[in-house]
Amino acid sequence: MRARVALATRVGSVVLPNPVMTASGTAGYGAELGAYVDLTSLGAVVVKSLAATPWAGNPAPRVHETPAGMLNSVGLQGQGVAAWLAEELPALHDRGARVVASIWGRRAEEFAQAAELLRGAPGVVAVEVNVSCPNLDDRSRMFAHSPTATAEAVAAAGVCGLPLWVKLSPNTSELLEVAAAGLDAGAEALVLVNTVLGMSIDVARRSYRLGSGPAGGGLSGPAIRPVAVRAVHDCRAAFPHAGIVGVGGIGRGVDAVEMMLAGADAVEVGTATFRDPRAPARVLAGLARWCRFSGVTDVRQLVGAVLRAVDVGPPPAPAPHEARHGAVFDAGATSNHPRHAAAATGAPPPPSPAPPAPPTAPPQPAPPPAPAFETSAPSPAPARPAPPIERPRAPDRIPPTPGSGPSAGTDGGG
Repeated sequence: MRARVALATRVGSVVLPNPVMTASGTAGYGAELGAYVDLTSLGAVVVKSLAATPWAGNPAPRVHETPAGMLNSVGLQGQGVAAWLAEELPALHDRGARVVASIWGRRAEEFAQAAELLRGAPGVVAVEVNVSCPNLDDRSRMFAHSPTATAEAVAAAGVCGLPLWVKLSPNTSELLEVAAAGLDAGAEALVLVNTVLGMSIDVARRSYRLGSGPAGGGLSGPAIRPVAVRAVHDCRAAFPHAGIVGVGGIGRGVDAVEMMLAGADAVEVGTATFRDPRAPARVLAGLARWCRFSGVTDVRQLVGAVLRAVDVGPPPAPAPHEARHGAVFDAGATSNHPRHAAAATGAPPPPSPAPPAPPTAPPQPAPPPAPAFETSAPSPAPARPAPPIERPRAPDRIPPTPGSGPSAGTDGGG
């Protein structure tokens, strides 16, 4: 009989029964997925991003399938926080779901207005600050592309009095700087990542496929999973004590394992729900099954394990997460490696010992000099050709999978 897997995790100060959540923008505003998934069985339900007031969003068409996911240009359409509190949250709360409310704004003041409305909201355990939206005070540049603007939005959202998670964009070369600014401004966790900028053109009509036209849309699904894994990995290395939620292309349990090995405390499943609304439950079951067959008794053992393996080989068992208060990759607490211990105390790491010098080979006698004019040098024996490698022949055409839907992946926009 295989050991039971402990699935509980912690994102910042928020303790979750397991690490699988829905992604903002892909699970609706309320209990829509409740017909397919027991919402209490998930770590949390992250709802669609809401502004303080209703917002119409972009013109149709808003969604287009791609070979490895989908493009969307919904444009953060929403009913506003006040209407959501009155019409949608009660159903989620009645079902016992843990709720993460996602908010957005075009100015820092709008983040504050949306956050203020969420103060004391029943069942809401955290607020996800979606900064992947245009900042009207910075020539419509995204908040998430500026450390200063991100810090302003997160600080403004602090009026809600709830734990803050900041959702970041991968479309910047300053991801670590933006992440640091969000954490310094009060965020407990980073949500990585939002959609990747993309575009699709209808070659027959010679026009844009999405109603947003030249603005394009956001790409989600399996195509962006390596981008999300890289962002999670780099942020875990840079911010070892921050909470991190990985999102982007997660449709199977093993995808969640990969994201956690890179450093995520929890994951969000998004685009996969468009194809199968039971996807979050399937990912959770697959994660637990992978752990059982791999001898992992606590999912927290996975978090950041690839980073620990760089220096110290196979990861040791981590300290219980209840005692670490969210420090998911505390090198000083989980390793006896002197470099990790030095990092925990702030001391400079000790110099690495010089590798031993390789043994010196005994001198060999020099070959006799070649004659000045070589006219009959013997030809070397021809090398025997290696036997041919038998490779399976790929089919000329891969038939489409029956029943494939508008996406085959995960992640969510707003």
